[in-house]
Amino acid sequence: MQYKTQGVVLCTSRYSDTFSVAHVFTRDFGRMAYLLPKSGGKKSKVKASLFSPLSVLNMEVEHLPLREIQRLKEVERAFPLYEICADETKISISFFLAEFLSKVLREAHENKSLFDYLKHSVHVLEESHRGLGNFHLAFMFGLTRFLGIYPNLDDYRPGAYFDLLNGIFVQYMPPHHYYLTQAKSTYLSVFSRINYANMHLFRMSRAERNALIDYLLVYYRLHIYDFPPLKSLEVLRELF
Repeated sequence: MQYKTQGVVLCTSRYSDTFSVAHVFTRDFGRMAYLLPKSGGKKSKVKASLFSPLSVLNMEVEHLPLREIQRLKEVERAFPLYEICADETKISISFFLAEFLSKVLREAHENKSLFDYLKHSVHVLEESHRGLGNFHLAFMFGLTRFLGIYPNLDDYRPGAYFDLLNGIFVQYMPPHHYYLTQAKSTYLSVFSRINYANMHLFRMSRAERNALIDYLLVYYRLHIYDFPPLKSLEVLRELF
């Protein structure tokens, strides 16, 4: 059957000499794989050039429940990405986040609230000119709410430790290695207030920003099964 939906492009991979596979998080089906022709004529309704990382697409698709790779019928951009496709900083952020999402989002089921968060985030990245160095941190922290792994940050008390494994503040040093020191836990209680509206107010050095992303990635690896290292991380470290 044919359906109309929207999708955020995660990545593409090689399939054959004439086709690639586009991995897209859709609003109605969750993560899906679509057969994408590598080249097409001027009248083609599916162009490979539309499938750049984090592009938001209006899609008409053929969807069969037991088929691993679905077919595309017609595709167009939901809105243009002028800066994400031209600004070097935003290009680097979009490649990192697209790789990150391709490892985190694996479920093929509807999650409209998660899709809407992704779509809104792409809008913000396209339009933002302040606080870009913190955008990926705000994004990753906010995403935990939609994956069901948002940490419990309400019980912070001075001198507490943040237990990364259990996602809570505790008053005593945990009996394992996955926790933040008291000083870093204090900083986390402040950082947890970050969002797209105030991300430009969080002043951090490169070392502090890199440490935070390391903590976030450790947290994701503890709560997301088989979460691998990210190739694009080093580019982001150098940039910010």
